[in-house]
Parts: sequence; C-alpha cells; structure tokens
Amino acid sequence: MHEAAPPAPQPGLLWSGATGQAWLDLQDVLEAMFRPIDALLLNALPSEPLSSRTPLQVLDIGCGTGGTTLALAQAVAGRVECIGIDVSAPMLAFARDRAERSGARAQFVYGDAQTHAFEPARFDLLASRFGVMFFGDFEAAFANLRRAAKRDARLCMVVWLSPDENPFMTAAERAAAPLLPQLPARRAGEPGQFGLADAGRMRSILEHSGWRDIDIQAADVDCALREQDLLRYFSRLGPVAQALPQLTACRHDAVLDAVIKAFEPFREGSEVQFTAACWRVTARA
Repeated sequence: MHEAAPPAPQPGLLWSGATGQAWLDLQDVLEAMFRPIDALLLNALPSEPLSSRTPLQVLDIGCGTGGTTLALAQAVAGRVECIGIDVSAPMLAFARDRAERSGARAQFVYGDAQTHAFEPARFDLLASRFGVMFFGDFEAAFANLRRAAKRDARLCMVVWLSPDENPFMTAAERAAAPLLPQLPARRAGEPGQFGLADAGRMRSILEHSGWRDIDIQAADVDCALREQDLLRYFSRLGPVAQALPQLTACRHDAVLDAVIKAFEPFREGSEVQFTAACWRVTARA
C-alpha cells in the first residue's frame, strides 16, 4: 500500500513553516548555489554615477534571507537603498540580522508583494531572483508592483524555464515517482517554481498589468553545490522532501537510494554541477 501524498500547504504557511525553516537551515548552500544568478540582476543597476543625491530606491521581491537584497545594496554602496519583502517571518529575521552586521542600506518588510500597500511611485528598480513565481494572482501582483514603481522605473527579474529544461531541479521527483505514485504533479502555469516558465503568458501578464518595453531573454547560468551538501539539499526542499516524513523506514531508504543515483550525472569530483535554465525579464513602468 502506497503512502498518501501530503496536502499542499498554503503559501504563507509554507514559507513561514517547514519549508521556510528548511530554506533558512540551507541558507549557506542556497546562497552559494544561486550567487552566479545575482549577476543577471546587478546588471540592471545604472553603471553611470547617479546625478541626484537621493539614493536609488530598490525593491527586492521575495527576498528570502536577503542575499540578493544585500548584493544590490552593496553593488553601489551609499547610492542605493534596498527594501526586501517576503512572506517568511523566519527568513526576514535572518535577513535583518545579516544586514545589521554588514552595515548595508537595506530594510526588510514582512508582507505579500501581491497585496502589500506600497507607497505609490516609490521605486526606481524592482528586482527579484526566483521570488515572483508563487503569486496567487499574477496580474494583480504585477499591477500592484507597477503602482509602486516610479514613472520609467525598471523591473528586472529572473524566473525558471520549464521543468524539462531544468533536469537538475526535477531529478529527485522523477527518480522517486515510481516509488511515490501520489507525488504531486507539476502543473504548467500554476503558482510555484515553474509558474512563469511560459514566456508568452508572462509577456501577456506584464502587458495587462501596466508594464511596457518588455524583454524576455533565455539565460543559462552554471551553478554548483558541494557534493557533501546534496543529501541535505534534496531531502529538505521540494516535493520529495515533503513526502519523506510520511514514509515507512524501508520506503524512505529506497527513495533516498533512487534519488542519490539520479544525481550521478551531475557529479564532478567534490561538486554537483548543473545549468540553471532561466528567463531574464526586464520591463519599464
């Protein structure tokens, strides 16, 4: 008899509950793994000196533990003020602490960017690294962000391409599927990791929510994590991680064995290496 798949938690509970705690516990692993992707966002900062004495106002959407927020704040130190917003209270507490220790000009707000009452026309740049795919209503969310943007402000975000184009990200669930037939299937277009994988749909969402000059470019980014962190990574995050606590000891071990073998093609010495297939999306308010 197969164990039932765990119910899908609500997004707010997800990121302040077990999944949020897993991200917090794996903060060092995830920061190192995704740091190369930050370059796609840092390029959106102006390269020329700012003529105004007023610092550039930047919003980091779905900031998590604040790694990208601090990278943006420190890229042009003293000339940028960053605000990170997220629905995970534990991750924001961590982000505030590290910002205080670093002295970066960054603040953090607990809230859902889809509905948060931002000051109108405040931000010069709205950025996100994998933080915008989880909105319950994409058009409402991007319309709310448009109201928070100054005239001619820039939106720059990085989102995942499809599951098929990101085999590393889906290796665990594909390997575990024969043992866990009730594992939730990925559904195209639904809020979640691959919720904005369809470029045409994403363009339509941005157009209908008031953005212009939309540019969507594919970007392949080489990423890596230490081989010794692989088990921690896939056993704490993702659909398989959510199913593991419900399994008998025998089935638990069988799933782990299957998943470990599935990552063999990505091993290179002491590292696990993969290509993150992303969209880099820019637009103007």
